[in-house]
Amino acid sequence: MRTYGKSAAFVALSVTAVATALTGAAPSQAVASANPAPSLSWRPCAQDGGPAAQECAELPVPLDYRDPDGPQLSLAVTRVRSDRPAARRGTLLVIAGGPGSSGVQRVTQKGERLQRATEGRYDIVSLDPRGVGGSPKASCGLAPEDREIVNLRAWPSADGSITENVTRSRRTAEACARNGGALLRSLTTANEVRDIDRFRQALGEEKLSAWGNSYGTYVGAVYAQKYPQHTDRWVLDSNGDPDPSRVGKGWLANMAVGAADRFPDFARWASDPAREAEGLRLAQRAEDVQPLVLDLAARLDREPRESTTPGVPLTGNRLRQAIQLALYNDEAFAGLAGLVRAAGDPSAKPVLSDALSGPIPDAEAAITIAVVCNDVRWQGTVSSYERAVAADRVKHPLTAGMPVNITPCTFWKDAPAEQPTRITDQGPSNVLMIQGLRDPATPYSGALKMRAAFGDRARLVAVDHGGHGMYLGNGNACGDRAVTAFLNTGTRPERDAYCAN
Repeated sequence: MRTYGKSAAFVALSVTAVATALTGAAPSQAVASANPAPSLSWRPCAQDGGPAAQECAELPVPLDYRDPDGPQLSLAVTRVRSDRPAARRGTLLVIAGGPGSSGVQRVTQKGERLQRATEGRYDIVSLDPRGVGGSPKASCGLAPEDREIVNLRAWPSADGSITENVTRSRRTAEACARNGGALLRSLTTANEVRDIDRFRQALGEEKLSAWGNSYGTYVGAVYAQKYPQHTDRWVLDSNGDPDPSRVGKGWLANMAVGAADRFPDFARWASDPAREAEGLRLAQRAEDVQPLVLDLAARLDREPRESTTPGVPLTGNRLRQAIQLALYNDEAFAGLAGLVRAAGDPSAKPVLSDALSGPIPDAEAAITIAVVCNDVRWQGTVSSYERAVAADRVKHPLTAGMPVNITPCTFWKDAPAEQPTRITDQGPSNVLMIQGLRDPATPYSGALKMRAAFGDRARLVAVDHGGHGMYLGNGNACGDRAVTAFLNTGTRPERDAYCAN
């Protein structure tokens, strides 16, 4: 692991912002935190493949923190207690990504491995954010077609037109306003952060350590800004740009850069002679793979292929979406290459993954849309989006303008209830960021913005690896060691560090 010089932070806080950062509460939070901490009634909830000692409970939280004694929600929470009580030093919060991912499920998936890595030093805990998993779910009442991933992600028409996207985005925003109610309006990063602190109080912990992934890095960063006195060892894995003027709009736009950064990994894999015996070699040279798939997508725009899913053809945009999803993990490369081969073979019938072959549940669609729309007002006119899409299709042909296209947020009926949090260098120096250099969802260039915002509060471990999610996932031994050492001993690299592949 090589180290580089510290990056600086240049953000100054106003007197009010300093007070908020140090007390960890806006006025509505302070009122809520004055209430007695809720109690948790734990019960066994072990799942197949998960930790045998996993427990679950329900955490009551206010629907609206401005009315802490008003209607309450019951959030699903989970824990795996330390199996070495003598070694236990605290509680480690797992913050899932999304928006819309289940923390309870992530502990089921990662809890045992995380427990082994940290050698029993922590109780491992998480929660299902409001709208997710075992917590109360909202609904927009969307038609099945509007819940297909190629429509939730606003892929332009084959000719670059966004007319259909405008119509669908307006229809979706109107449906969410009509059907979502107070629960949908409460789906915000700020409320997830408040819910996490409510969880901390219920656990009886003065401080939490954390491992946040993807969108969970932003949640973790906001928590560290709002409640710095309650943070212990803070790990942020696969980080987005925290720009408070854009938030989700910026994350989506950055996916174009992420796909361009990551696709060469797939191209090298798909042109490797080793793929020949597997029937998955797409080209003799890596540089020929991208033109091949772009040409195939254009042909599918004109003539969609019947797939093995009745009524769901393989279109150009479904292929583009399949590419984008497959870039998250090397293990998905074989499936993508197989789809490309089948799509180009007139005698074959392409097999679509579950993600591409039907609508997602309405509650999942609602949470995916609502958080990014509730957090910040998305600026822009239809004509400005048309211009942005036209330019991005040229600059980033793999994503064909989707990341900068219009979304329901442009037509969202409710203004944000509060301004997004600005991440600053004011607070304890206890953050370790880990980031792949070729991340398709939260690209390295965006992670550098988070690093700069934190200043000397953070260190960054850059991993020469592709994919999304580094620690105990797509990462390498060097990156895993750096995070594990920090969680176990509190030791971070003295300066930003680099891990070779």
